[in-house]
Amino acid sequence: MLYVITGPPGAGKSTWIRAHATARDIVIDLDLMALAMAGPGADHHAHSPELLRVVHRARSAAVREAEQLVDTVDVYLIHTMPQAKARARYRRLGARIVVVDPGEAVVRQRVEDMRQPGMQAVVTRWYGAHRKGSTRTVTTRASRDW
Repeated sequence: MLYVITGPPGAGKSTWIRAHATARDIVIDLDLMALAMAGPGADHHAHSPELLRVVHRARSAAVREAEQLVDTVDVYLIHTMPQAKARARYRRLGARIVVVDPGEAVVRQRVEDMRQPGMQAVVTRWYGAHRKGSTRTVTTRASRDW
C-alpha cells in the first residue's frame, strides 16, 4: 500500500509515519534524505540549493522504485503539497492520502519555534490550496493525537 502523507510544514507528518510504519516499510522523507546526504552538523530543515538539487533527484528515483513495490511492502511518502499530476498518479496507484493538520495556529507556532522564517510562506500556500479543495482529505488528525 502507498500512503501519501501530506500537510503543512510542522504539522507532524514525520511523527505520524514513525507512529505507523514498521522497520520493513519504505519511508521517503525529503528532510531525512537531505540530512543523510548533508555534512555533519547540518540543520534538519534548512538545506542549500545544491543539496536540495541532489536530494530532489534522489527522491524522484526513490519514488519511482517504491511505486513498483506497493503490492509487497507499505510505502510512506511525504508530499507536502502534491499538484494535480501527482495526485492523479497516486490515485492510479490506489494510494491512501493522509492529511496531517493540527490546525493553522498550531502549525504557525511550530514553524516560528522550530523552522526557518521562510517556511511561513509555505504554510500560507498550503492552507490557501487546501481551502480551495486542491487536496482531498482522507484523514485529518492532530499530529500527536494517536
